[in-house]
Amino acid sequence: MAKTCIYRVAVPSPLRRLFDYLPPKTASDRISPGCRVQVPFGKRLVVGLVVSQSDESALPAEKLRAIRSVIDTAPLIPDSLLDLILWAGNYYQQPPGDALMSALPVLLRQGVVPSTKTESHWQLSLHGRGLPENALPRAPKQQKLLGILRSNGIQTAHSLAAQGIKRDTLRALVKKGLVEAVPQPTGANGSSPHDRDLKESAVAHSILAESPLPLYPEQQQALNSLELHGFHTCLLQGETGSGKTEVYLQAIEKILRYGRQALVLVPEISLTPQTVNRFRQRFCGQVSLIHSGLTDRERLQAWYDARSGAAGVVIGTRSAVFTPLANPGIIIIDEEHDPSFKQQDGFRYSARDVAVMRASREQIPLILGSATPSLESLYNGLRGRYRIQRLSSRPGSARQPRWRLLDIRRAKLTTGLSAPLLEAIDQELKDGNQVLVFLNRRGFAPTLMCHDCGWIAECRHCATRMTVHRQRRAMLCHQCEQQQPLPDRCPQCSSQALVCLGQGTERCEDGLSALFPQFPVLRVDRDSTRRKQAMQQLIDRVDDGKACILVGTQILAKGHHFPNVTLVAILDTDNGLFSPDFRATERMGQLITQVAGRAGRGEKPGTVILQSHHCDHPLITRLTRDGYAAFARDLLDERQRAGLPPFRHMAIFRAESESAESARDMLGRLRQVAELEASPGPALTYLGPLPSPLEKRGGRYRFQLILLDENRHRLQQLLTRLCAVLDNDKPPRQVRWSVDVDSQDMV
Repeated sequence: MAKTCIYRVAVPSPLRRLFDYLPPKTASDRISPGCRVQVPFGKRLVVGLVVSQSDESALPAEKLRAIRSVIDTAPLIPDSLLDLILWAGNYYQQPPGDALMSALPVLLRQGVVPSTKTESHWQLSLHGRGLPENALPRAPKQQKLLGILRSNGIQTAHSLAAQGIKRDTLRALVKKGLVEAVPQPTGANGSSPHDRDLKESAVAHSILAESPLPLYPEQQQALNSLELHGFHTCLLQGETGSGKTEVYLQAIEKILRYGRQALVLVPEISLTPQTVNRFRQRFCGQVSLIHSGLTDRERLQAWYDARSGAAGVVIGTRSAVFTPLANPGIIIIDEEHDPSFKQQDGFRYSARDVAVMRASREQIPLILGSATPSLESLYNGLRGRYRIQRLSSRPGSARQPRWRLLDIRRAKLTTGLSAPLLEAIDQELKDGNQVLVFLNRRGFAPTLMCHDCGWIAECRHCATRMTVHRQRRAMLCHQCEQQQPLPDRCPQCSSQALVCLGQGTERCEDGLSALFPQFPVLRVDRDSTRRKQAMQQLIDRVDDGKACILVGTQILAKGHHFPNVTLVAILDTDNGLFSPDFRATERMGQLITQVAGRAGRGEKPGTVILQSHHCDHPLITRLTRDGYAAFARDLLDERQRAGLPPFRHMAIFRAESESAESARDMLGRLRQVAELEASPGPALTYLGPLPSPLEKRGGRYRFQLILLDENRHRLQQLLTRLCAVLDNDKPPRQVRWSVDVDSQDMV
């Protein structure tokens, strides 16, 4: 008697296991792992993903339910990527169904079956191939198209558009019989063998839309050191403006010539249009974007372009690390230190660390690029796990900016700026240069206070103050986004003596506009760049080269190239010196260095002026005098003495409830269980339960239990057992809990 085939299916569920199902009654073929199916789950029909097959189940066959229908005839996800996502779900203590479904575009999670689309490929007709080279001297645009097709062979419409060919030009040559279409299917059903032949032909001839820039010796050495035919991790530590992006571009060119694909992860695409534009200008129509700003349909098409191989270069934010590639060739993570690569809710994975594992499994190279690498990556480099390549200078005549520290203790400030700083700004503007003023606090003022009775506007739901946003005429909590109208009177004493304390970017913008009325002041923060294309429009205004003042938050630190900025003013970074989060000093150093790197990127020299009440602080002195590398070495020494990451591995259990006692008691019981499972000692430490640095958010009190262990495997085993305990002995319903492995945020 033949054994029954059992399918193990992952469904979106908080339960940390797979579910067994019988084959569908109407299907005769085996269902491959990676295919979507529709299954009954409780009283609902849900979309699940087949993970494996078996001949056995823990449940008797008569208690198993059958798969209702099969959505995909071929696997959506290749076996290697399926295994990677399951590994990530297990490592980050996430239910497998949630991990797998979060790696898919929204429409695929909903069971959508995309229709096959066709994209025309264009080539010279027989008549067109017989024409002389200068056959159309009076139609230069048509002549250009003939030249592209003659030199590069078959092209897609998207590729031609990237090279400046408009549809009208294409239609004109089609009408003359000089160009013909070769339609090919793309999308849900993948690419045909003929399509792959066409793509290989196109790759062989048409990769670059513009010539690469010449490399200076350090860049050439970094490029030559990349082994493109196996796994290794290169930590490309390049000073700001040292040309890391050009190294990426030329490495990708080599990969494309091998007929493979490149996956590039960036912190935020919408805020770094210059970087995306450089990739699109370099490569002929082979760049696809995957990020949250796309519509569901656009994201699905980009996902399929990557999966089918139609996209040679895929640029995306952290979730793109799970994008399937037909022929993976290289993974690049730009600004690898950026905390946005760590998901902070739901599936709490680190895209950087998952990328390391993916590159290892795919046997392809990985480049981690940053001017200010994370301490974890530097530690791996010092241990020999990563190969460190340094770019210590800027190409051409550009030089690193000089530093100037301004002690503002007892100094009179005008809208947060000291007199020497205002003089420096005035001189740069008169010389026709641009100035960047950095203040990492959006809004008008962080505090609204009554001058008569001392009342302070606080969020009703969080342990934080409301920020005044004068342009909105509102107060906003930057934690829970709760918004309240800006009051005319004090709600406590009815006084009208309400004063705004502190500086935000709005207030700084107003002050600088009043002080320098003849020069435009451009504010760059989350509020001013909320609209689509707003960031690009701001960058276009800066790129015209006219004297202006840029005022903004950390958005300005994310890889922008402003060649006419000669002065960077950093107004307030002192909070990073005294934060309860042990990573705050690292983030402060990274942010200061990144912002400072916007100065002097062109031919003119740059200056960085840092205002502080603690100019004599050892960390400030070390960073500005000796640079980020020396600063990071000091932090690594501190971390080692304190037994903190990267020298020990960390995980945090978090609990939140409307009752502080409920959250604290739940974690207290969990610590008791943990100490019975693994006793604390020199290698394993428990901290807590402790209130989170932001104890109350969204109306709920928050506590955390921190686990630190020198042995990663032992910590993983302990976390698995503790999660099982919480799943089986459910906490009170009003208590929510989560676990964050390799956590990057203490708040």
